[in-house]
Amino acid sequence: MREKLVAESRTIMTEMIMPNDTNPMGNLMGGYLMRWMDIACAVCAARHCESQVATASVDHISFHEPIKLGDVITLTATVTRAFNTSVEIYVEVSAADITGANPRQSNHAYFTFVAIDKATGKPTKVPTVIPLTNDEKKQFEVASRRRELRLILAGKMKPVDAKELRTFFTEM
Repeated sequence: MREKLVAESRTIMTEMIMPNDTNPMGNLMGGYLMRWMDIACAVCAARHCESQVATASVDHISFHEPIKLGDVITLTATVTRAFNTSVEIYVEVSAADITGANPRQSNHAYFTFVAIDKATGKPTKVPTVIPLTNDEKKQFEVASRRRELRLILAGKMKPVDAKELRTFFTEM
């Protein structure tokens, strides 16, 4: 299994906000945005893993800026780190009007996907990722802390077993 560059699986998805995507105030409904984020991240993860993937977790999603009817959104999903059978994907959502004016970042989140072996339906090993840029390297380094926090919050790891976050959970 060969290592892969972040750029090899980067996924960019664009959607125009139509009337059936909005709430009565003319803003994009959050559930539609979360669905599109999941799709962009799943495509990115599947490209990296070269297998089917399943969403394992989604970190905090906050809605910074409203996305209006007629806006065009761009979702950019990138692999930040690969673990044994899972990958962490970072997705950024930017919005602008149809001409590209009034650009703004509206959302971001981290998704975790598990690679699934098609024959067995069980988790399968994933390729490692090679970060090149400074931003990719920073995301890569911090990913292990985010992973430990997810595992602790899900009750799958005891705080005392966390290597990266132990100091945040131990008494002084």
